[in-house]
Amino acid sequence: MILKALCVGIDNYQTYNPLHGCVNDALSVCDVLSRNDDGTVNFSVKLLTAPNAPDKSNLVTRSQLKLAIHDLFHDYSDVALFYFSGHGHLDNTGGYLITSDGHDADLGLELESVLKSASLSKAANKIIILDSCFAGNAGNLPELGNSTVINEGMTILTACGSDQYAVEEHGHGVFTHLLVDALRGGAMNLLGEVTPGSIYAHIDQSLGPWDQRPLFKTNVQNFVCLRKNTPPIALRELQRITEFFPTGDAVFHLDPSYESQSTCPDKTKCNVFRILQNYNRVNLVVPVEEEHMYYAAMNSKSCKLTPLGKHYWNLVDKKRI
Repeated sequence: MILKALCVGIDNYQTYNPLHGCVNDALSVCDVLSRNDDGTVNFSVKLLTAPNAPDKSNLVTRSQLKLAIHDLFHDYSDVALFYFSGHGHLDNTGGYLITSDGHDADLGLELESVLKSASLSKAANKIIILDSCFAGNAGNLPELGNSTVINEGMTILTACGSDQYAVEEHGHGVFTHLLVDALRGGAMNLLGEVTPGSIYAHIDQSLGPWDQRPLFKTNVQNFVCLRKNTPPIALRELQRITEFFPTGDAVFHLDPSYESQSTCPDKTKCNVFRILQNYNRVNLVVPVEEEHMYYAAMNSKSCKLTPLGKHYWNLVDKKRI
């Protein structure tokens, strides 16, 4: 897999007010994308930052940003991901990512230019993540009444709507803090995989109706995995779900011999019960007529699959995992 990412964070501006969390945000996203949870290489990340400096010498200029975006999307890759944290602007001509050298006559890079580079890209999956004010305008076409039009294979995830501000707190953007938390496992499935869709769901649930509202726009046939984390249950154990439950509606009958604290524990049964307890911890299985799995075993009751358990049962049965 060829995974490329460009992470940009701009705190230092020659004309506009300085920011204080954007470089931190870009560094955090770079760090979490570079390697999976087990230390294996993930994205090859290029980092562009403009930290604050008294002489304002640390800059990310419009020409630098435009060239870096061209390089990101120019060649083939399985995933090309662009992340930006900095000032944004919106006027009647469209949205802008304001660069360090931006001023009223030339704000920086047009969102339309970014979307065009991504649309023409040879990359199989193009992902644009923007933590800037008014970023929700990305992909909107004024000539079509601001309807969103994005090409196949593209996903856009923004910190806020087209008429909202992106908020910073404690040296990080609120949106990017949640983004990094999602990538580190907050949005993973039982295989440890984090996708753009699960990231959006994580951020959406974390922000209330009075907060900035993230936007998610996509035109893809399949979500790609952006990072792999340590799964909450081992894959080999998960794949045994069809062994314990021959059908999705089957129940697994228990008795005291499955519990290691019984008078005559059976090691094989105890191992099976340990796996079933792991299923219970991740909401794949629930005991029947008892509150806890322990009492289901000691009282010779049973356990059954939850709706989530039936979903993963189907994935294993169809050899999808």
